[in-house]
Amino acid sequence: MHCVTRYQAEKVRAAIAERMQEVGLRLHPEKTRIVYCKDGKRRGSHEHTSFTFLGFTFRARKARGKNGTYFSSFQPAMSTDALKAKSTELRAMRVHRRTDLTLDDLARWLNPIVAGWENYYGRFYRSEMIPSSGASTPT
Repeated sequence: MHCVTRYQAEKVRAAIAERMQEVGLRLHPEKTRIVYCKDGKRRGSHEHTSFTFLGFTFRARKARGKNGTYFSSFQPAMSTDALKAKSTELRAMRVHRRTDLTLDDLARWLNPIVAGWENYYGRFYRSEMIPSSGASTPT
């Protein structure tokens, strides 16, 4: 939920917690928190200035405006945990041990997997994927 003030955010969180309780659920105390979307225009301070959701970490990042100048913007990118998980998954495939496959066979096996990762995680801030994929410069 996006709110204008901290007070509003606390009221919304309380209302959500109350509604969840009505249906027999509760908010996870460690996962439910108020995050300040700090960027170039919002310069206040807060305990939490980033969060991870669905494999993306949302935080202040460098962005380029239409006129070519750079500024700070609150944007998503592949999370460090997701990057580690995909790297581990790729290592677990033991590609270097598949000497029985030709280069074309390796490409047919790996390309759909890596393309899926790039399509999902590369949607925002593709350069965060470079450490795992060795991909070229983002477009």
